Order: sequence, then C-alpha cells, then structure tokens
Amino acid sequence: QVQLVESGGGSVQAGDSLRLSCAASGRTFSSYAMAWFRQAPGKEREFVASIRWSGGISSHADSVKGRFTISRDSAKNTVYLQMNSLRPEDTAVYYCAAGSAGWSTSKDDYNYWGQGTQVTVSS
Repeated sequence: QVQLVESGGGSVQAGDSLRLSCAASGRTFSSYAMAWFRQAPGKEREFVASIRWSGGISSHADSVKGRFTISRDSAKNTVYLQMNSLRPEDTAVYYCAAGSAGWSTSKDDYNYWGQGTQVTVSS
C-alpha cells in the first residue's frame, strides 16, 4: 500500500522559511516523478515543483522559482520542499504526489497523493 506522508507545515511570518517533508513508502519509486502541489481556499490545486526520483532533475513553477527548492533523499525515501522568503500568497494546503506517467505539471498525471499539510503565511 503506497503512502505519502507530509510534515513540516505551520504558521509563519512573511519572509520566513519552512521545509516540508514527504515520506514515501509502499513501493519502489525509482521510475516515478515526485511533486508538490498546493491548494488555497476557493482555488484550483496548482503545481509547485517536481523532481525525477532517478537523476534528480527538477522543475519549479514561475511563482516560486528562486524561493522554493525541491529535493529528494533516496536513502530515506523522502522528498523535501525548502521554502524561503515566504509570502502571504503562499498560504495553502501543500500536497505531495507521486506519478508513474513521468515528469508532469498536471495533477492528473499523479497517481498517489498525501493528505496535505497547511502552510499559513501572515504579513
């Protein structure tokens, strides 16, 4: 049974940093792409960043480029999202996802999802 468990969310001030973690278990993810999406109240779930488990090639949405960094630790089967210079508009529930379809920015291409972790940034 595949499980993705996020942690690390919280309430911070604008300009602060947070690191989200996603612990993956239940299968081998070496051929998968891993990603972070986020969903703010009343908005669609949107792509934040993705990384190929094998090779570590990553991609980031323009809105977070230069501030957020996705990475993975193969030994720990964990994906991270380092978030710096947080802004109030980054407030959302952040979801970890795993997809066998390959590297994609579309939520429809991800097969497995975590339960989400809340990030709240106040000004």
